[in-house]
Amino acid sequence: MSLADTLREALEAGRLRSPVLIPGDVLEGEEIGITPAAVLVPVVDRPEPGVILTLRPETMRRHAGQVSFPGGRIDPEDDDAVAAALREAEEEIGLPRGEVEVIGIADIYRTVTGFEVTPVVGIVPPGLTLTPHPGEVAAVFEAPLHYLLDPAHQQVRTAEWRGKMRTFYEIEWEGQRIWGATAAMIVNLSRRLELTA
Repeated sequence: MSLADTLREALEAGRLRSPVLIPGDVLEGEEIGITPAAVLVPVVDRPEPGVILTLRPETMRRHAGQVSFPGGRIDPEDDDAVAAALREAEEEIGLPRGEVEVIGIADIYRTVTGFEVTPVVGIVPPGLTLTPHPGEVAAVFEAPLHYLLDPAHQQVRTAEWRGKMRTFYEIEWEGQRIWGATAAMIVNLSRRLELTA
């Protein structure tokens, strides 16, 4: 079975079953507006598949210095979350939307900062030249898919944020700290894949 078929089957299985997934963190007692957003989960199609991730600049107003998938707000001119994820990936890292084979939508994740994020899973060919937008991306790197999806690397952490203790996932890979919403979306995807194993 191809990588695309495996991922497609896992996402379809997720629509038919209800495993325990990470729903996102809602701020209790706080009224926050919800902003629709989308990210692309770009999986590089090779014998050992990788996932393309970005490091946000320290100068960003939100989520500075964090590892993330390429993505952002869904704009009014975007047809849907898929269009937004492809547009953002092209703007942020120069990933041509025509090179992405969209596999499907993973579990929507709501962040504590008020974003409702739709992860769009796509397969991309190896060897693409990516050009990060300097104002939005400090670096682009690739992490092995099997490593990210391995529960042994998905550590549960706690920290205080806005006066409350929060629990979140963290994945360390070659000096990069993948945590928060990005790690949670990876964990959710790994659980979907477990359903088809």
